[in-house]
Amino acid sequence: MSRRKNHPLRPLTDVERAALTRLSRATAAPAAQVTRARLLLAVADGANYQDAAHALGRKSGDPVATLVARFNDLGLDALPLRHGGGRPPLYRAAARARILREVQRQPTPEGDGTATWSLNLLKKALRTAPDGLPTVSTFTIGQALHDAGYTYQDNRTWCHTGTVLRKRKAVLVAVTDPDTEPKKS
Repeated sequence: MSRRKNHPLRPLTDVERAALTRLSRATAAPAAQVTRARLLLAVADGANYQDAAHALGRKSGDPVATLVARFNDLGLDALPLRHGGGRPPLYRAAARARILREVQRQPTPEGDGTATWSLNLLKKALRTAPDGLPTVSTFTIGQALHDAGYTYQDNRTWCHTGTVLRKRKAVLVAVTDPDTEPKKS
């Protein structure tokens, strides 16, 4: 006989059940999130923590109890992966905003030595700026750009995904593809 649950699963709302069902069937979602959704659905359908864990190939029900307690507090925000250990991220939102401000600034050939940004030139500009980031790496810059939706183009420039610069007579115009988001998913 199992012991009394300290944190039993609260009743799921229709929205939460639909989201968990959709995630439990997803093939492109991270495997850990799919497993968590299946565990929560099994517990919601009446299985105890140990049985739910065994049904999905887990050995212990203790992590299921932890997941249920976190789900009771956070709801669907308990499913995504969290920081898994190691060194904490050094550059937070303010530093990432500084990186984005620098990449949006048009480089000058006289001052920056280039007409287009590369990761190494961005690193050099950020490290030498008075309000810059003295130890930033190209990897961190690349991650910040990708997280903000930038991609590296064939013409050696960084642009937002779905946005291109087109020359219209004497001026450059930013043209945006309206189907960018549907194409990503």
